[in-house]
Amino acid sequence: MKIETGKGYISLWALVGIWSVSALTSLPGLAISPILGDLSKIFKHATEFDIQMLTSLPSLLIIPFILLAGRLSSSIGYVRLLTIGLSVFLVSGVLYLFCGTINELIIVSVLLGVGAGIITPLSTSLITRFFNGEYRTRQFGYSSAINNLSLVAATALTGYLAEIQWRLPFLVYLLPLVSLFLVRNIKTAEEGVVPTMEQNSAVVHGSSGINYSALMRLMLYYLLITYLVMVISVNLPFLMSEHGYSTGTSGVVISLFFLFIMLPGFFLNKILVYMHGREFIVCLLLISCGLLIIFFNRHIAGIIIGSLLTGVGYGVAQPCIYDRTATVATPDRATYAMALVMVMNYVAIVICPPIVDFLQELSGVKSAGFAFALNSCIGIIATLVLFVIGLNKKGGATK
Repeated sequence: MKIETGKGYISLWALVGIWSVSALTSLPGLAISPILGDLSKIFKHATEFDIQMLTSLPSLLIIPFILLAGRLSSSIGYVRLLTIGLSVFLVSGVLYLFCGTINELIIVSVLLGVGAGIITPLSTSLITRFFNGEYRTRQFGYSSAINNLSLVAATALTGYLAEIQWRLPFLVYLLPLVSLFLVRNIKTAEEGVVPTMEQNSAVVHGSSGINYSALMRLMLYYLLITYLVMVISVNLPFLMSEHGYSTGTSGVVISLFFLFIMLPGFFLNKILVYMHGREFIVCLLLISCGLLIIFFNRHIAGIIIGSLLTGVGYGVAQPCIYDRTATVATPDRATYAMALVMVMNYVAIVICPPIVDFLQELSGVKSAGFAFALNSCIGIIATLVLFVIGLNKKGGATK
């Protein structure tokens, strides 16, 4: 079976290989989550700093290796670099199963961050390399949906496995085996691809090969929306606890949030038709309103509606950012441009909790609702700014 790309055709198995890489990028740090509360019992000499290192190190290591992969992709080759990244990811998964001390877990977490950092920009740049136009937009939607679907499924799986034995959640890090098996299909497709790019007014054809002005706007927008929605996964459990809800209920709502992020990806092209080229403004407004609804509601229905709006806004915006990034660089520079954009996701993950905590302490407000009020106000102000300066003009790569 052949899949149309806008440039020609690739095999279904090559496409499944690309999708499998997209599914892996959400996994780093996931296996450790179900056992965080038990780590101090499992490793009696582990400090709070040690446990924090386990959760933060992969994200911190991902950032420089995303940039390194973006730089090396043109010289080493997409498929070879992908194979290296998947192999490192897989080795870390195997080593996790044999770790017996907290220090060993920390060292392997470094290795996991390296592997994940290498494959993360390639998961989207391969779509840019093989697809054009509306076919590329559709695939970015599918990639985003698959990424979030794997997050929801793996979260449920690791939680179940953690109840059996604390090492078992690390089995999810063996999934790169599937991608490595499919790499040869991607390699075959890569050998037949002709690097072309649709003409776009945003592209600067010069020595740099990247329109850095347009790229910087996309980077800042991605940083902003990821920073805004991070409060749901970080602060919602505390807010729902204040409202009298159980940990299980907050877990269900957060799972629904990721589900709401996932669903738009399957219908992205149809959704964009109704947004008339204003998707960045509309998505930011949805995110801001969703956070505001969560802040003002104590009832579970209102919290779910707020999570729905926030999730849908982010679920539409994320693949659109990737799609637009593909139009601001020449083919040989597209992976590096994508790497710069994708770094913003991990920067936001790292900076959101300390910024919110600092501002909350500064304000003297004790309620967990502060984070939602703060981020909704930031989002509404940013929406007004976007509307005034016309950052998201009608048209562009939004078909």
